[in-house]
Amino acid sequence: MRKWFGRILFALFVVVLVGFVALASWEPFWAKRDQVALATESYSAEIIRDDYGVPHIYGERDRDVAYGVAIAHAEDDFATLQDVLAMARGRYGAIAGEDGAAIDYVYHLLDARGTAERHYPQLPEDTRALFEAYATGMNDYARQNPEEVKLANLFPIDGKDVAAGFALRQPFFFGLNNVIQPLVQGEDLRREFGPDIPGFPREGSRPLRAGDQQEGEDVAYSPFGPDGVHNGSNAFAVAPEKSGGPTTLISNSHQPLRGGVAWYELVVESEEGWHYAGANFPGSPFPFLGHNRDLGWTNTVNTPDMVDVYQLEMDETGTRYRFGGEWRDLEIRTVTLPVRIGPVVLPIRRDIHRSVHGPVIANENGHFAFRYGGIDNIGQLDAYYRLNKAQSLEEWESILARMDIPSTNFIYADKAGNIAYVYNAAIPDRPEGPNWRSVLDGSDPDLLWNGPVDYEELPRYVNPPSGWLYNANNAPYTAAGPGSDLSPEEFAPELGVELKQTNRSRRAWKLLSDAQLLDRENLKRIKYDTGYERDGYVAQLWSDLEALDLSDEARLAEARDMLMEWDFTADSEGRADALALLMIREYMSCSYQNKPCPDVREELAKHTAHLETHFGRIDPPMSELLRLRQGDVDLPLDGGSDTLRASTLWDVHEDGRLALRHGDSFIQWVEWDPGERVTSQSIQPFGAATTRPDSPHYDDQMQLFVQHRLKPVHFWREDVLAHAVSRKRVTHTP
Repeated sequence: MRKWFGRILFALFVVVLVGFVALASWEPFWAKRDQVALATESYSAEIIRDDYGVPHIYGERDRDVAYGVAIAHAEDDFATLQDVLAMARGRYGAIAGEDGAAIDYVYHLLDARGTAERHYPQLPEDTRALFEAYATGMNDYARQNPEEVKLANLFPIDGKDVAAGFALRQPFFFGLNNVIQPLVQGEDLRREFGPDIPGFPREGSRPLRAGDQQEGEDVAYSPFGPDGVHNGSNAFAVAPEKSGGPTTLISNSHQPLRGGVAWYELVVESEEGWHYAGANFPGSPFPFLGHNRDLGWTNTVNTPDMVDVYQLEMDETGTRYRFGGEWRDLEIRTVTLPVRIGPVVLPIRRDIHRSVHGPVIANENGHFAFRYGGIDNIGQLDAYYRLNKAQSLEEWESILARMDIPSTNFIYADKAGNIAYVYNAAIPDRPEGPNWRSVLDGSDPDLLWNGPVDYEELPRYVNPPSGWLYNANNAPYTAAGPGSDLSPEEFAPELGVELKQTNRSRRAWKLLSDAQLLDRENLKRIKYDTGYERDGYVAQLWSDLEALDLSDEARLAEARDMLMEWDFTADSEGRADALALLMIREYMSCSYQNKPCPDVREELAKHTAHLETHFGRIDPPMSELLRLRQGDVDLPLDGGSDTLRASTLWDVHEDGRLALRHGDSFIQWVEWDPGERVTSQSIQPFGAATTRPDSPHYDDQMQLFVQHRLKPVHFWREDVLAHAVSRKRVTHTP
């Protein structure tokens, strides 16, 4: 009997072992591809790194430069590049587990790969050549550094893989996660920031108030992660007559400091006329913002109503929907999502549904399809490339007018002294009449729009009388000051242009309007301003604090009274700065997401307890609380959530300090003096190699960053050579 029992145990052990090995190894074999279209031409690029490790990539052709961009970026942050490429292959769950699988689900839901397959072959040949060269650079680095590859059979990749990553990520800049996540979870959709449609006032759309039920800050279905809903930015452009000298462009993006949408600084130059200094995100062969010899631009996130949701009428089988008086089959395909749990990867099967409208999500309330601006379009791959090489305002605008870049504001300046602001968005071309701010009837063909509105319908400024322009993620109707601002009445409500304001906008508009001269000194003061206006959600929060009955809580009453005396400046000098910093963040967050805010008394109690626990007092200096941390470097910070000097989000460390993870990130200051060549300065929070602790450029910009200082951008080759720390040539021969 013992012998048989032992044999049974051994057999069970073998079965378990075989199952474990299968779960630990199936995913790479399942993902392996035999027919990847690899590049068949040679590439050669020179990479020169300056004293801050910023790569300057040179090549005879644009495609040579793109090859070098991939190599340089991989040298600095191959880990993040692999995450982004795994998303573009629908394999991120094999790295990041359940959260990664949620992004893979969205990859299939949006048909990112299908979009790339359909439209990549129609892109201009030179654009495709750029992406093929970039993919080749990734493949070469992976082959030469196999010890760094963290997912088997992720490589080789091709240009379509890179394009699929663009198709996946772009819709989330305008907040597609605010539709996908509630639909998946069967919750109510959040109210859009745009105006009501005439005749259809929205019920229950009162202003948000502290004390309402708080929703969780979980954005699992976004490739940007939970911080994506807070992506912001400041942008300023000043004409020569207002600056007293140069045309000035200030790019001040607010992105996560690490990860797939953290900025990477670079300078590119080819003999085909591509010469640009700026920054990109991992997975891109070109910069998204910055400047060339003649012009430059920066971006800020905008939030028009870009998404329409349709409820479908389904038959009893749940596989057909009514459209235009007839029944149509729902497109259904089954996909496999890899989900890493410890050492094993589970294969999870999910059905993906589509209708004529677009992706379909079924929940306990029914079947809902959604359609969004820029759907099934990857023209942005070509548009950004052409923008990089534009030489005049007219040429630059003609590229934007194609409406291939689905969203984001553009603030522009050039050597001729022009400044401009384009509220860029591929807003759906909706007819008047229906209530576009509600869930729509999916059976009505008249509600199915095709394509965006005309470029001329968008808000736009060119050389306003004020001599300045700005955006801080606010409505485009406060952008140029008194007498120069556009009016919302000039634009159709169907556009859904947001009406929101941010504290940064209120401060920028006030400070810019009050300034007689916007020279370097005044612009720097405005850019690094740490003030709050007692308006909007800040005013509501302070009113709710003032109204609290704290007669039974002497310690909370003391904290509240301290906040009542605050000077509304997060400069690390006031006694209440630390507590105010903690209090404001969640109210900024609910304002950004158009969701209810937390209970004000509970927030006050929570943050007071945090300060007492970790600092032994409710009024520690804010500089002791808010820190910029990377490796062994630990520095004090100023600013706060939604100040022009943005310290937006942070991680709470074991010592109770707040380590910044989102806020001021890549900053670039560009000037064209009359008759002079362009010059610029820039800064990053950490350095050029944020995931390489052994690199001298892991943290070498931190001291400058906290001191409000910038470093020179070596745009011109002779300057690069004078500050070169390393030079090398990278090549590919098929």
